[in-house]
Amino acid sequence: MTPVPTHPIDLSEGDSNISPHRRAWDARLSPDTRALLERDARVFLHQSLSSPCLNALTRARGSRLTDVTGREFLDFHGNSLHQVGFGHPRVMAAMAQQMESLPFCPRRYTNEAAVALAERLTALAPGNLGKVLFAPGGTSAVGMALKLARLATGRHKTLSMWESFHGASLDAISIGGESLFRRGMGPLMPGTEHIPPADPYHCLFDTDCTGCGLKCVRYLEYVLDQEKDIGALIAEPIRCTAVNPPPPGYWAAVRRACNRHGTLLIFDETAVCLGRTGQTFAFEHFEVLPDMVILGKGLGGGTMPLAALLAREDLDIAPDRALGHYTHEKNPVACAAALAVLDIIEDEGLLERSRTLGKAAMDRLNTMAEDLPAIGDVRGLGLLFGVELVTDRATREPATDLADRVMYHCLDQGLSFKVSRGNFLTLTPPLTITHADMDRALTIIETAIREESRTIL
Repeated sequence: MTPVPTHPIDLSEGDSNISPHRRAWDARLSPDTRALLERDARVFLHQSLSSPCLNALTRARGSRLTDVTGREFLDFHGNSLHQVGFGHPRVMAAMAQQMESLPFCPRRYTNEAAVALAERLTALAPGNLGKVLFAPGGTSAVGMALKLARLATGRHKTLSMWESFHGASLDAISIGGESLFRRGMGPLMPGTEHIPPADPYHCLFDTDCTGCGLKCVRYLEYVLDQEKDIGALIAEPIRCTAVNPPPPGYWAAVRRACNRHGTLLIFDETAVCLGRTGQTFAFEHFEVLPDMVILGKGLGGGTMPLAALLAREDLDIAPDRALGHYTHEKNPVACAAALAVLDIIEDEGLLERSRTLGKAAMDRLNTMAEDLPAIGDVRGLGLLFGVELVTDRATREPATDLADRVMYHCLDQGLSFKVSRGNFLTLTPPLTITHADMDRALTIIETAIREESRTIL
């Protein structure tokens, strides 16, 4: 039996898994599914957002998940790692070929796949992001970036955003800004300063970004001026979970502020890299170069855990230190999968596809918003997009119960996505999704919002 939480459920990073609508969903699951979920609950430690599990799967291919009863779901969630879809034949073939010859590469050695991947990434990266380290996941890559920033600047303090997410390890939640991960964890890393995020729809500084003169940046500059010893600012160039594009000019102004204070700018693109936003690197939309950038999730092709830290060439300053030293840091199978991903993105034109399909999806969602008062805002960039549900557009009061209802309605109709911040439907389909599947998914969402709104609003 799942323990009852002792704190209110924090909905910032994902949807609640203990709501009344979840219990109704559970009751509709097949006996075989419930039996497997019960076995899962007996042996795994329970944690927020992961348990009790939603369902049990037997297959993942392309844009679809299949559960133990054979029911299929279009996956507009995918933990943001299925840019090329699940089980892409070229990724699977590259991994199989690599496993035949070199399934693992111990530390102290290198291998062709790892070197080739590092060369490809540095060639794709703009500016002088010419040095690479690999890690088993984005959280580990964040840790490497923090270490390197300390060594490069001689400062241990960082600046990051409230409501941000950079991983679930102790160092990552110290710079992260979500209470779900920080609450009750005791002393975190010292020197981790936080500021409000640049979020035009929920702005704390003004209601009109066009006329406020970027007060959010002025606040950031004030903190840098007061602290004077902040070594790095780490942020997501666009917040993935609730899809919060910054106001125009924000990152350029932040870059200038970092330059003035000798503060490194680190972009965490773990969830938004490799075409998700329509560019290889999300920061390319904002015409600014970071000192380091972190890639992850989709880099492993939806199969292998893999992340990368790209840094300026002149930051190669720690030959006598262990920045990562991970057992799988040059995993040849993971690197082979990543090389296949880069080939697929180029050969199948997935950057342009992300831009084109993303614009079409945003256009349709904006049309929906004209007819559905429960849609308070539509936000997106490429195939990272979604809608904010509200009880009243004027007050922007979150429609959390409606969002939960809509999610389970959509699951019943074969569409999976997550709800962020309690009321934002976060939609991240594969870049390979067909036009027909995109249309079907948006029709399911429109019908769900319309029908569930009649129920409660």
